[in-house]
Amino acid sequence: MPTSPPTSHGAPASAVDSSRPGAGRYAPSPSGELHVGNLRTAVLAWLFARTSAREFLIRVDDLDRVRPGAAGRQLDDLAAIGIDWDGPVVYQSERLPVYAAAVAELTAAERTYECFCTRREIQQAATAPHGPMGAYPGTCRQLTEAERAAKRAEGRTGAVRLRAEVSEYEVTDLLHGRYRGAVDDLVLRRADGIPAYNLTVVVDDADQGVDQVVRGDDLLPSTPRQAYLAQLLGLTVPTYAHVPLVLNEEGKRLAKRDGAVSLSDQRALGNTPDDVVAAIADSLGYTARTTAELREVFDPTRIPEKPWILEPIGLFRPDRCP
Repeated sequence: MPTSPPTSHGAPASAVDSSRPGAGRYAPSPSGELHVGNLRTAVLAWLFARTSAREFLIRVDDLDRVRPGAAGRQLDDLAAIGIDWDGPVVYQSERLPVYAAAVAELTAAERTYECFCTRREIQQAATAPHGPMGAYPGTCRQLTEAERAAKRAEGRTGAVRLRAEVSEYEVTDLLHGRYRGAVDDLVLRRADGIPAYNLTVVVDDADQGVDQVVRGDDLLPSTPRQAYLAQLLGLTVPTYAHVPLVLNEEGKRLAKRDGAVSLSDQRALGNTPDDVVAAIADSLGYTARTTAELREVFDPTRIPEKPWILEPIGLFRPDRCP
């Protein structure tokens, strides 16, 4: 994997100030309120950055599934639990030309192709006994120009896929060690013109000098794809730490239906942001009521290996409150 310092997209490593500090980040999608699982991951990302002398950045993934006002409420909740950040908040919707430039660069290098498959066609093809589970089977990879023109004539709009040259790629994770995962012809730009997450996250992290990515371990399987894409674009691959999620008692990802799981829910019950931080700290094995206190005792080598299972009675137990 590349080892040169972080660069802005398209800029040679020699053009970047090598004294620039590294950074961690949190990048919520403004589709609704942050629940305690989101807040816990944000706290961990902040702790990893602040205890390693890195800057901490906030980037809002507002390209899809945006609920009006959600971004502002999310930022308010992060601030309320004591998370601060450096510089202005970056909104992906303001960076469309940057993503278009990355796709154009890959296309010029003959590393992309148009894909006209519907979701149903992909699901049906994926049941065939070839390729890794969930991988795109390459249906449109070898289409001729005449065949592509015929698809357009039918009224189909093509997505842009990466023409991957490997089927696997290895990354190193601070919590999971060496991890080798599948790489397929991932979507770079959807048929509706929206840049895909796997592209935007790679370009944005490199542009912002993010060299440490702390996020939920549900995203670990997609990380080899992103690291491979970063390599193709000549960008530095960050250090990863995929942390356990917060789950409900059924072992599923936390959701609004699981009860009072947001900060506003807890405030309505009479609990303060410090109470929420105390619960998060307890789930990590610490006694602290503020992120500042937690920062003083945090040890990244002590991250629990298992997910935090929330009890149906809620976040707070009498034996948990200091």
